[in-house]
Amino acid sequence: METALFSFLIGFVFCLVLSPIVIKLINKLKGGQPILNYVEAHVNKSGTPTMGGLIFLFGAVVCFLCFINSNTTLSLVCLACLLGYGILGFLDDFIKVKFKHNLGLKAYQKVIGQVGIAVLMSVFIYLNVFCGGGVLIPFSNIEVNLGAIIIPFVIFVFLATTNAVNLTDGLDGLAGGVSFVFFVGFMIILSNYISGLEYAGENPAYIAELKNVLNLVGGVSGSVLAFLCFNSNPAKIFMGDTGSLALGGFITAICCVTKMYLLIPILGFMFVLSAVSVIIQVLYYKATKKRVFLMAPLHHHFEKKGCYETKIVAIYIIITIVLSVIAIMFSM
Repeated sequence: METALFSFLIGFVFCLVLSPIVIKLINKLKGGQPILNYVEAHVNKSGTPTMGGLIFLFGAVVCFLCFINSNTTLSLVCLACLLGYGILGFLDDFIKVKFKHNLGLKAYQKVIGQVGIAVLMSVFIYLNVFCGGGVLIPFSNIEVNLGAIIIPFVIFVFLATTNAVNLTDGLDGLAGGVSFVFFVGFMIILSNYISGLEYAGENPAYIAELKNVLNLVGGVSGSVLAFLCFNSNPAKIFMGDTGSLALGGFITAICCVTKMYLLIPILGFMFVLSAVSVIIQVLYYKATKKRVFLMAPLHHHFEKKGCYETKIVAIYIIITIVLSVIAIMFSM
């Protein structure tokens, strides 16, 4: 855990220094975020630099390189997912900025990219000796082996999580704040899990792999925290799809390689809530031509009800903290 904390500090300091440079560069290149016309409350945010996810992508790479050693297969795959989804998001953001509208990649193009990365990851998980078809049941020592079913399961988890995080990215500091708490909770749970494996005398190579994953999560969490210093309300930069897709891909990847898939709906409950609110809104509207929420995702509904943006973000983060503390308690 000490090395992970050191990685956290390196990621934080590096991105804290990098952020102002990236903001100035994107401003110089006129990389401002177009705002959807029907989000009236955000009209004044139009032109805010976007693609800020590049900041913690660079931070993640730096932290990985600082702690690279043997047994880095699982951590390298997690980094690849972060960068892969980040590049997909960057293409989406670039098109928005280039043509000055809020419609980037076409829906089918996004889906092809997301599914492509998910398929590659699912095959890797199934074939990897440390992962296979295993799924750990939270708060127990039970592991269920799904066999080849793990392949479509992993694809589903990737698509669900990346899009859920992407939908949550609608207010200053929201997706980043919830993700940061997720990472901290995950780090503590994974650290406790590793300690248990060491006590039980498990395969040292597997333990070393998990420690490298822990170090990478530490670096990413520190990088995201530094980014939040500039992304909190009023935001000086947005993460864009570059950041939200990258975070979603990374969250899924670290849970896949550790077999802790079922932590996602617990630590990431607010992400799930965003996705479910959109699904309910769409299905109900198609059936009745009426809306359940004033606007979806749910955080926009609260905005329409008159809640301050900062209050909504704070509540989302507080709920995630509470759920993380409960998950940590039951995992000890």
